[in-house]
Amino acid sequence: MIVVTGATGNVGRTLVRLLAEAGEGTGERVTGVARRITEADVPPGVRAVAADLGEAESLRPALEGARALFLLVAGEDPEGIVGAAKAAGVRGLVLLSSLGAGTRPQVYAHAARFEAAVRESGLQWTILRSGGLASNAFAWAEPVRRHRTAAAPFADVGLPFVDPDDVAAVGAAVLRSEGPVHAGATYTLTGPAPTTPRERAAAIAEALGEPVRFVEQTREEAEAQMAAFMPLPVVRGTLAVLGDPTPEERQVRPDVERVLGRAPRTFAEWAVRNAGAFR
Repeated sequence: MIVVTGATGNVGRTLVRLLAEAGEGTGERVTGVARRITEADVPPGVRAVAADLGEAESLRPALEGARALFLLVAGEDPEGIVGAAKAAGVRGLVLLSSLGAGTRPQVYAHAARFEAAVRESGLQWTILRSGGLASNAFAWAEPVRRHRTAAAPFADVGLPFVDPDDVAAVGAAVLRSEGPVHAGATYTLTGPAPTTPRERAAAIAEALGEPVRFVEQTREEAEAQMAAFMPLPVVRGTLAVLGDPTPEERQVRPDVERVLGRAPRTFAEWAVRNAGAFR
């Protein structure tokens, strides 16, 4: 059995579906875990278990009989989560981390601590460092629907945002692999080319077939907006990446293609698939 935490999220939902489809007829079962989840949230045949990564003990029922765990960076006790996984007999760990854990470990100390716990677990592990997710553009969904407007800072700073479905596909490939082919690997996942906020808004407009007006925010405006739902140090770290990315953060990486055997999808492809959210 494979256990997927964050099973209702932008990566986890697709990952659960891919694993369920791949496991049909093989006997490989899938368990989807989230704080609030029911059988209606997962494909037929997938077990849904409510648990909170902030409380490692709550994972124990989900982990019974599991051979592999897909883990998010969430909660404050990575050592406890790893300990619960080992106690349940889990043999493989795949951690969804952040590019910032490598490029700015002091800012992304939370993710770096999870990475350290996974590396020191004694289990077969793989770390997926995701760049910015294309699905972050869902933050524009309501203003685009209502006013055909998208606002963001740093209008012309490009970063290689990655399609969350590609992250899920890499996760599925690693979780289903036989032997140590991905063991001890740290993959950095990006899209095929940098795109700017202005270009991403234009791609959504193209997908809709209607104009979308782009409004450039100041750093201060963006900070105030983001601080309503993120801790201020995380907001400032995120804005530093978005506005003053390092060469590493701008770089397109080959790891999606290396694992999947195909190029990563473009932001424009993501926008076409998700145009309904912006109509």
